[in-house]
Amino acid sequence: MPDNKNTQTRKKLFKTFSDFKIKELYTPNDILDSPTKPGEYPYTRGIHPQMYRSKLWTMRQYAGFGSAEETNKRFHDLLKNGGTGISVAFDLPTQMGKDSDHPNARGEVGKVGVAISTTEDMEILLKDLPLDKISISMTINSTAAILLAFLLIVAEKNNIKCSNLRGTIQNDLLKEYIARGTYIYPPTAALRITTDIFKFCSQNMPLWNTISISGYHIREAGSNAVQELAFTFANAITYVGAALKAGLKIDDFAPRLAFFFNCHIDFFEEIAKFRAARKIWAKIMRERFKARKKESEILRFHTQTAGSSLTAQQPLNNITRTTCEALAAILGGTQSLHTNAYDEALGLPTSESAENALRIQQIIAYETGIADYIDPLAGSYVIESLTTEIEQAVFKKIEEIDNIGGMFKAIELEIPQKEIEKEAYQYQKEIEEGSRIQVGVNQFKNQQQLETQIMTIDPAIENAQIKRLAEYKQKRDLHKTNSALDSLCDAASLKKNGNLVDQIILAAKNQATLGEISDVLRSVFGEYD
Repeated sequence: MPDNKNTQTRKKLFKTFSDFKIKELYTPNDILDSPTKPGEYPYTRGIHPQMYRSKLWTMRQYAGFGSAEETNKRFHDLLKNGGTGISVAFDLPTQMGKDSDHPNARGEVGKVGVAISTTEDMEILLKDLPLDKISISMTINSTAAILLAFLLIVAEKNNIKCSNLRGTIQNDLLKEYIARGTYIYPPTAALRITTDIFKFCSQNMPLWNTISISGYHIREAGSNAVQELAFTFANAITYVGAALKAGLKIDDFAPRLAFFFNCHIDFFEEIAKFRAARKIWAKIMRERFKARKKESEILRFHTQTAGSSLTAQQPLNNITRTTCEALAAILGGTQSLHTNAYDEALGLPTSESAENALRIQQIIAYETGIADYIDPLAGSYVIESLTTEIEQAVFKKIEEIDNIGGMFKAIELEIPQKEIEKEAYQYQKEIEEGSRIQVGVNQFKNQQQLETQIMTIDPAIENAQIKRLAEYKQKRDLHKTNSALDSLCDAASLKKNGNLVDQIILAAKNQATLGEISDVLRSVFGEYD
């Protein structure tokens, strides 16, 4: 029998996840800002006048596991089922700049994403995909320039101009030091690579988003909504400052900056968070950086529902959690959305659970009528009040970071790290004490758990990947490969002028592997500890 004790009692926190007090009643007095139209500064109500009436958000499902062949099949399945963009997850060795045959890669090849060591792997990953018709997102940071080079080489082989490619590389190193940990180089060197990507793409890839400044991982590490926005925008300020220092003009690169946010389970706060985020970024760009183009001011962002809100207990409950989070993201005006599968607290999503996750978006888009309304919650006393509260709290925290000396200094002092740890501890404490209810975890528990199929990676995939990599290395012209790597080393050590991305593309064209290119950069920049 279900355990339904405490069904008549509810411990009342009456606060949002970010600790804003929830009033007993909201009134017109709680609306402090004069309304603006969608598509008008500061874009609180949306960046486009028509929002989803003219174009739905991109339904971008995140996938990557095992071999390039298996992941390619999943991408084709998702597009066949109505997905409109692909989002690539890479395995840990790829993220850390290690080839699949590296001793440290043993046991990790293909486990949390797809293994990509060479342009050949990338070619298999993208086989028969309409690269010039879909949007391609790659969740990759330290090795972002290398994976971008691999993509460009594959596109060239398919007679697709790089100027026609649409998509995003995450390329957000600062949040790695704060929340995620897949960094390689020291921050200054990492920032140089990021800036070179900005330069290269502004000149060659006008439709490509050069960075996806990520609050998602900050939130997954345990932050609240205010910390997610404040730390993300403080990182963005650092990137913009570095690009300006390198000689780029704000309106040349700012229109291709993109963001990646989490949508957690606190429904109204999350909607307000996205509305506040647009205002904050528009004000930062106009007032702080003196941007003049509208395209530089608008906040374009991808959203993923909160993996950390999912539970291994009663996993089918996660469908409801994800649906609520997807609704909040859409009502908040996201441009792109990934919905998590219900089994992701247990393992990689199966084909069936991934399809179910996509169906959540499609049902909202095509059956509910929600997409017909532009910012339908505008004027809500609750939403408008929360939007203002979040905006004010975020600007206050950004000011605190500025007073410390900026995000580099804050990271060095471990200020964001400690704040996130404290918030994560408090959240977990509330669940364990029962003051915050989590259905199926601390209330409404069943004695028997539903049997759920868990996807596993065949260990044979690692051996096959290593074998293909060995054959790739054996058939190349090693003299040409080493010559290109030497040229990259000279550029990295400033012995010659040039954009590092150009040199990485040259090395990849001469069949250098991801690990070899990373090792050259390690030899010049060192590794961050």
